[in-house]
Amino acid sequence: MRPGRESLEKILRSCGIHLDRTQLDLLWTYHGMLREANARLNLTRIHNFENMVLKHYADSLLVLKFVDLPSPLIDMGSGPGLPGIPLKIASPSTRMILAEPRGARASFLGEVCHRLGLDGADVYPNKLGSNYPGTVQGVISRAVAEIPETLDRVAACLAPGGRMIFMKGPECDDEIAQAAREHGAFFRLEADHAYEIPGTTHRRRLVVYERLEGEAPARRSEREPERAFAGQVRDVSSESNASFRLLRDLLSGRGIRKHGQAIVAGTRIIDEVLARYPGRAIGWITAEGGPPPAEQAADVTWYRLAPPLFREIDVAGTNSPLLLVEAPPLPQWSDADEWPEGCTLFVPFQDPENVGAVIRSAAAFGVSRVVLLRESAHPFHPRSSRAAGTGLFQVPLLQGPSIRELATAEAPLIALDTNGPELSEEPWPSRFGLVVGLEGPGLPDHLRDGPRRRIAIRPDVESLNAATAAAVALHAIATGRGLGAE
Repeated sequence: MRPGRESLEKILRSCGIHLDRTQLDLLWTYHGMLREANARLNLTRIHNFENMVLKHYADSLLVLKFVDLPSPLIDMGSGPGLPGIPLKIASPSTRMILAEPRGARASFLGEVCHRLGLDGADVYPNKLGSNYPGTVQGVISRAVAEIPETLDRVAACLAPGGRMIFMKGPECDDEIAQAAREHGAFFRLEADHAYEIPGTTHRRRLVVYERLEGEAPARRSEREPERAFAGQVRDVSSESNASFRLLRDLLSGRGIRKHGQAIVAGTRIIDEVLARYPGRAIGWITAEGGPPPAEQAADVTWYRLAPPLFREIDVAGTNSPLLLVEAPPLPQWSDADEWPEGCTLFVPFQDPENVGAVIRSAAAFGVSRVVLLRESAHPFHPRSSRAAGTGLFQVPLLQGPSIRELATAEAPLIALDTNGPELSEEPWPSRFGLVVGLEGPGLPDHLRDGPRRRIAIRPDVESLNAATAAAVALHAIATGRGLGAE
């Protein structure tokens, strides 16, 4: 559809949204300002006109079909002014406060309010929290943070009877359940509307909470003052930023090998790495407003990413800080090198989580070394490192040939297969290689023709997950079933 004011009106009407002529003029002017400023401020990654109208303006204005706007109303984390600016245009009597801590964006919002002559619209150029001066009747957010975290932040600035309005995606049941457990004394779930933007498949949830009577509980940052961070901070708001491009490279094995760095995900795993291997840490990655680096990571660089950029890097979906670590190069395995005592595990898994899981098992059961075959996902892939934990640094990791080329003369290769003697039927050599097959295809023929061991399972079960099968075999070896015998 050709961009224009008439097209804007046509799309909104198709969504059941009817604005008068003055309101349409204001929204069209705002659209022009948003497009003009986007190149320098990275306000939106949506550039197609029709998508901007549907996903920004219609999405914001559909709120009015479900709730009456409280006033004063804070648009929390307003960014480019969404949903606050369209809602103010459509509901001019509502006092709107656009809370936006990023200076350049706050300045843009001020320009919009001035040029559009929006009486009763103000910019609060700070992060919304318990230090907000006074109380309001409502807060609205196109929620990036989870519901429980946001309720914690707004409890002190919402007056009793006030509303917290969340514009969410369809999958937020777990957040609602957690909020009921943690915030039931101060917030009541008032409404939960599931809907689609008309004429599209874009699903939405509008979740509304009422602030109950009672003094707001102290936020954690008030109970424990936020520790100052004296190290280097890099704020990243654009996809073209060099730091973001590097972090995005680290989502692939090729990028990890190129830069010698990797991203570790998962709060518990990060705590373990920092406690046991603090020298490996080189960066702390959060979304804007995220917590500062842990005390053990005081000398790292803190990367504070715009929320959409952080979500792209947080492939494991942890919604918590990520740790940037050194990823040591993997030495090349050679059969000619001296074989260590015990088991050398050969891994071809293509699923990063399987790779991480088997490395964790290898560390737990005392494997001498792990050889990642050519087919294998990189052990420092974010999903792999999350599954492996500190096992990444506890067991020697090497890189090897394709499983189809794997052969040795110095020590026997024993394949884990559905045929052959059971694990406990024959002793294990003092030095040997244990080979597990690819997920799905399994083992190549030349390994099926050699020494094999099998795990006894029920006949009506076809097979075990490859990483699980490897863990069972490693446990059998570690518990001494013939370990060390020729």
